[in-house]
Amino acid sequence: MNVEVTAAGPAEIEADTLALVAGGLLVRKLDALFEGRLTRSAAGADPITVVEVGRELRAQRILLVATDGVDPEDVRTAAARAVRASRGTATVAWALDETLPMTEERQLQAVVEGAVLGSYDAGGWKTTARKPAVERFVVCDVSDEIAGSASRPELVARWTNIARELVDAPPNVIGPAGLAERAAAIPGLRVDILDATAANLPALAAVGRSSTAPPRLIVLRHEPEGAPARPHIALVGKAVTFDAGGYFLKQQSDIVRQKGDMAGGAAVLAALGAIAELEVPVSVTGVLAACENMVGPDAIRPSDVIDTAAGLTVEVTNPDAEGRLILADALWYARAQGATQLIDLATLTGAMRAGMGDLFAGVFGNDDEWRDAIVDAGIAVGDLAWAWPLHARYHRLLESRVADLKNTSGRPYGYPITAAAFLERFAGGAQWAHVDMLGPALLDDDRGDAFGAGASGYGVRLLVEVVSRVAAALRTRFRLDPMRALRARQEADDD
Repeated sequence: MNVEVTAAGPAEIEADTLALVAGGLLVRKLDALFEGRLTRSAAGADPITVVEVGRELRAQRILLVATDGVDPEDVRTAAARAVRASRGTATVAWALDETLPMTEERQLQAVVEGAVLGSYDAGGWKTTARKPAVERFVVCDVSDEIAGSASRPELVARWTNIARELVDAPPNVIGPAGLAERAAAIPGLRVDILDATAANLPALAAVGRSSTAPPRLIVLRHEPEGAPARPHIALVGKAVTFDAGGYFLKQQSDIVRQKGDMAGGAAVLAALGAIAELEVPVSVTGVLAACENMVGPDAIRPSDVIDTAAGLTVEVTNPDAEGRLILADALWYARAQGATQLIDLATLTGAMRAGMGDLFAGVFGNDDEWRDAIVDAGIAVGDLAWAWPLHARYHRLLESRVADLKNTSGRPYGYPITAAAFLERFAGGAQWAHVDMLGPALLDDDRGDAFGAGASGYGVRLLVEVVSRVAAALRTRFRLDPMRALRARQEADDD
């Protein structure tokens, strides 16, 4: 879908559909042409109301879209609904409305992002004819001063849709090899595809040997010219392209969702693509631990002891807690590449989804400021996140009698926290944050927002925002203390 902005008013736009905010100023201004039909229709309770147009305007129909515009999420949702309701048409125009309680620029950004998110269609493998997406989305009544503000949200939303496509894709299409092919095709990045055994990543190799699809470590490098040596941010993603649970085989109701267990890796891949296209002047390395966790003669057995790239041994008390095993090697690898800040994203624990539902991810960290920076960035862009505790005493729950540690505590409590405690052992002393995103990654139901059911692309917007804020901080005078600069940027945004 092509996105355009214009200073022309809604009455001047030739479009299949003109979307107006129900009850907004433009409805009242145009209502004289419709003999009160717009106002009467806007009084309805439906999120979308269609009004047919005769000769009153150059558009063929009007969509009255309900939104109070209290925050950007409301406007994103309204724009997404308008695009979904117009699928199969060539042009949709959206008129900004000055009665909404937000700045014109912020309204423009939310409208563009929501429209692009609303254009997503997961049905790429259907053989029956489908209504095509809207070809052209035009935002009218946009002043020249803010017209350029549409490009960034369009770009980030487009890459978010790429992550959604990867997660929604069948696992026989997007396995480790398919994911590697998609990574290698991203322009502007240096991409290395590593064999787990050859790269001395024993935990990744141990999990992946249960499948006929060889495990891979996919490394994407954004290395802008002139970027400082520090900070060097590493984004690490769990990319289990199908998780059967190994010898702790998942139950039927859960196993059908397991193509989505690579959502963290998909978010990292898409975020690196967006960061490269935005030319963010910070060094960023993306590390995807890609494999399948299957049942077979070479699968990990409960009570096996496996090695990790960091040199620690792990007693496997639960073969279905494989995500932390492969992330252990991926975090170690990222740290060995010189990363000074780490963020890992993973659909890691069902307990997180049980506790937080499908809206928030939980964020843990070994540094409160870095953890809170991740949370703040996520909330700012709509990838909602919440800070969780990580106390040193949780580590005792992972002590093993036969190895350096075990991969689960065996207790029926604190499961997301002990999972984070396990990962902390492999952060190598760098600033590290762990995002447990199982709830919002793959949606069983339509939450009534811009996404609908299915993959949400959670994490792409969050990661791009974090890296962009770090880059903005580096442009200040606080070059030797990027965290201090980051806090200053956040305070400025709040103001």
